[in-house]
Amino acid sequence: MGPGWRAASAALVGGSVGIFGALRRLALVLPQPAAVRSRPGRVWRWRNLLVSFAHSVLAGLWALFSLWDSPELLSDIQDGYSVSGHLLVCFSSGYFIHDTLDIIFNHQSRSSWEYLVHHAMAISAFVSLIVTGRFLVAAVLLLLVEVSNIFLTVRMLLKMSNVPSPALYEANKYINLVMYFAFRLAPQAYLTWYFLRYVEVQGQGAFLTANLLLLDAMILMYFSRLLRSDFFPSLRKGSAGRDVDGEKFLID
Repeated sequence: MGPGWRAASAALVGGSVGIFGALRRLALVLPQPAAVRSRPGRVWRWRNLLVSFAHSVLAGLWALFSLWDSPELLSDIQDGYSVSGHLLVCFSSGYFIHDTLDIIFNHQSRSSWEYLVHHAMAISAFVSLIVTGRFLVAAVLLLLVEVSNIFLTVRMLLKMSNVPSPALYEANKYINLVMYFAFRLAPQAYLTWYFLRYVEVQGQGAFLTANLLLLDAMILMYFSRLLRSDFFPSLRKGSAGRDVDGEKFLID
């Protein structure tokens, strides 16, 4: 890609950071549940999750549309290209940059350090895709995870707000599990198989493969936590008195 297109992509990423900054300011004026207002430690996390929810809805539906609109992309994961996919990667890069800054500037790095690691991996990988124009299809497949994140974020918002409706939480719990398999574990497993079998382990390929394997480990760790929390609470260790104030939604 030429310098002009790269500059335009950088502007798009910067614009995305600005969009999520505006959404964060909007979240400041939205009403908050009493359970959130009464606990200062939850206020920032509530706003952060609302912005995360907005990204999940937009990016998840965008990824689905990109693949539905250009199904031929799936036949060329390394060199397939679509303008929609490129714009989506720029858009999500801006979100990850914004969320990283939000965590750091609000002194949440200690409780959210795993997110900082994840965001560093995502930003570095996406920047390499934007610069080279290769493996954009892989990024779109990975961003299907945002469909799962919609329900994962709803799960945490329900926990934080103490919604007096166990049936709502129970329904979301099972939908969340199905979506976790369909849009997180399945695409991740397919891409891991593809990279290990077809991608040369050198240069960008080696970098992305290493990122993918580390992400595999993180996803399996998060999945085990989710199962223990929602389906096998008796297996949770050290959870007595634990509060959502100090945890991000993939951890609790």
